Amino acid sequence: MKNFTHSLLDRDNLNLVLDNLKQGVIAHTPERIITVFNKEAEKITGYTKEEVIGKDCHIIFQSPFCGGKCSFCNNPPDLSSDTKEYPVTIVTKSGETRHLEMTVSAIIDNDKVLKGVIASFKDMTDSIRMSLRAENLSSFAGIIGKDKAMQDIFRQIRDVALYNYPVHVSGDTGTGKERVAYAIHDISSYGTGAFVPVNCGAIPEGIVESELFGHVKGAFSGAVKERKGRFELAHKGTLFLDEVAELPLKTQVKLLRFLQEGSFEKVGGEKKISVDVRIISATNKNLKDEVRHGRFREDLFYRLNVIPIHLPPLRERKSDIPLLAAHFLKEAEQESNNPVPDLAGETIDLMMDYHWPGNVRELKNVIQFSVVRSRGETILPKDLPLEISRETKPPEFREPEPVETEMPLTRGKLTENSVKAALTKTGGNKSKAARVLGVGRATLYRFLAQNEAVKNFADEF
Repeated sequence: MKNFTHSLLDRDNLNLVLDNLKQGVIAHTPERIITVFNKEAEKITGYTKEEVIGKDCHIIFQSPFCGGKCSFCNNPPDLSSDTKEYPVTIVTKSGETRHLEMTVSAIIDNDKVLKGVIASFKDMTDSIRMSLRAENLSSFAGIIGKDKAMQDIFRQIRDVALYNYPVHVSGDTGTGKERVAYAIHDISSYGTGAFVPVNCGAIPEGIVESELFGHVKGAFSGAVKERKGRFELAHKGTLFLDEVAELPLKTQVKLLRFLQEGSFEKVGGEKKISVDVRIISATNKNLKDEVRHGRFREDLFYRLNVIPIHLPPLRERKSDIPLLAAHFLKEAEQESNNPVPDLAGETIDLMMDYHWPGNVRELKNVIQFSVVRSRGETILPKDLPLEISRETKPPEFREPEPVETEMPLTRGKLTENSVKAALTKTGGNKSKAARVLGVGRATLYRFLAQNEAVKNFADEF
């Protein structure tokens, strides 16, 4: 009786501790049966402890609570690492979408036997919303950027993720269109399903329809068995149609029919197949021009372009270059498990002057190249690829005209007043303003990034 009473007290004390945590806690067995669900988990999800304890996690939440990274969707469970940390989006009992930061750990007994998992999570929805409103997020859903244009895109991603409307992402090659598509998928209710990317321009025209919609056995020579297409593979998830402008007109007709009816027929088949798929398309071409030249159907354009998102080229958001470079350096360090060199100030200045035709993708390649080439603790201009270090600067930067100021500026020392004065006299030209102030362009950009009032002042020009 005494041991039983102690057992009850221990259990009550454990529940009391868990219920006073400011993070949600959920635990379940290897069979996904929920055994722990604290008060904060109730508050975040809208479900009560009585509703979930003893139930299958996938059934009670109508999808894996841990999202697409759930370790218990397969048999045996995938627990290649003891602890996983990642963002996840859930739909609450009332149908509201919430963005969480999740930490999942395996529960292992003394005999090294897996007894289940325990997950702690924190609701970041309001924090993200406030940061977007204040425009002070430096990253969102895996996308890096503090430039005003990127803050606008973060808001668009957050807003569109709540709805299943088709999204079309446009932008130059290397701007990160697939990353934006995945971010929309990952924080939406479709994030528990598969993200299926398709490069429409890389599929031979003769088999593109079969690749997308699948085929039945005997549909054509070589079709020795029935095959699922990308639409079926993306059921309950997202289909990302990259370079959608390259689709043949015949396939465009079938895609249009699917968008209208929500169903399709396999190549050679007669049975209609319905799937629940979110469609996100992308291209580096101007789809309106493609429509004008008869290469893309106008009715399909309007079906795909319900929510347009345009990614600016890197040359139009150069204030993000130091931030992106630091991110890629950190990635390089994690991949090699060795310290990586820092970027010298003059190296960043050169990178700021470069026009980046390959955009963010090219910047990542340059960082990787420079890390390998550098021989010291600092990446110097000589460590950059030749196309950057030898690029001829535009005439307006070759011999800048001297700019006189009405107020004395302390060269090399930046203050709010001195920067505003320099920007005013140079008409908002940040390169000339940096020269007037006697600092490198990267230094001025860093100052603007850290001083919101001065940055807003600069953006008004």
